[in-house]
Amino acid sequence: MVGDPVNLLGLARAELETFVAERLNAKPFRARQLMKWIYRRGVADFSRMSDLSQDFRARLGEVAAIAVPQIVAEQRSTDGTRKWMLRMDEVQGIETVYIPEPDRGTLCISSQVGCALDCSFCSTAQQGFNRNLTVAEIVGQVWLARRELMETRPDGRAITNIVFMGMGEPLANYRNVVPAMRIFLDDMAYDLSRRRVTLSTSGLVPQIYKLAEECNVALAVSLHAPNDELRNELVPINRKHPIDELLKACWHYIDKQNGRSVTFEYVMLDGINDKPDHARALARLLRGHPAKLNLIPFNSFPGTRYRCSPAAVILRFRDMLNEHGVIATTRRTRGDDIDAACGQLAGRVKDRTQVRLGTKLTGRVAAEIP
Repeated sequence: MVGDPVNLLGLARAELETFVAERLNAKPFRARQLMKWIYRRGVADFSRMSDLSQDFRARLGEVAAIAVPQIVAEQRSTDGTRKWMLRMDEVQGIETVYIPEPDRGTLCISSQVGCALDCSFCSTAQQGFNRNLTVAEIVGQVWLARRELMETRPDGRAITNIVFMGMGEPLANYRNVVPAMRIFLDDMAYDLSRRRVTLSTSGLVPQIYKLAEECNVALAVSLHAPNDELRNELVPINRKHPIDELLKACWHYIDKQNGRSVTFEYVMLDGINDKPDHARALARLLRGHPAKLNLIPFNSFPGTRYRCSPAAVILRFRDMLNEHGVIATTRRTRGDDIDAACGQLAGRVKDRTQVRLGTKLTGRVAAEIP
């Protein structure tokens, strides 16, 4: 019995070598050829893979496929940002965003359909949670974006950076996110530098330690508060992994991976976390450590109770941090006219699990975190 075709998209080099050896009785170099066609050239049709023999291509067509998510809709911002809604199955949808800049092109990808971590200022968190994305669905976002951006850069280099800052908590989908990142780094696939692949987490401490042993990428952490009392409210996972425990994991990651610094993300909320006392407390936490702070103007969404800090307040906050020895920058808001800015991605989450992590840190949600 032949069974369903194997989706080659999302298979790492070793898995692809095993597949061609066991299913096609072919040499390992055939797997490397396939990787180049799939990832570097963005080809999904075996018949177009001209340096493979016709017989090998015919056999591939019988047992394999290259299946990518379907684009449901695209929006383009006045600043050049592009957002795609991708169909994951019959009812679920996720969003992927491309942000062009003069010296780089950043693709912001999703790792889950929805999110269960319930950060109070994030639109994605308000959608609930359905499921983890597979490796193929994660890698498929990059594959599709490269195809859509060929008009911009025919050499396929429109995407220079990949960030896990879309829908979902990447470390809650560790078993699929890490293999996807390895494909992004593989020189036979997307061949990105480890500094150009960034994983952003709300602070799943055990998984940060695990990541330090298994995969070397840039680490970003959603901090958003300088003390546990406030962070418990804004980022409920803090009740399970408080700031001191989180920072120890971050410094361990940098030591283990010989990294340069951790980027801490800090959304600026008017009257909530933007006072001078908050800046001084942040400086005490981060000064003397390999840390950078990225201040993010809050991007509003329907139903939120928060407002963005005034520009003058953000500027003063940044200057205070710099004066106290902490490198702080302000992120430029991109794509807010198409709801593609930080914290605005909503996708289409059906059959959602409505679990408020602020009041429930066990049971279903804990089970989703390997």
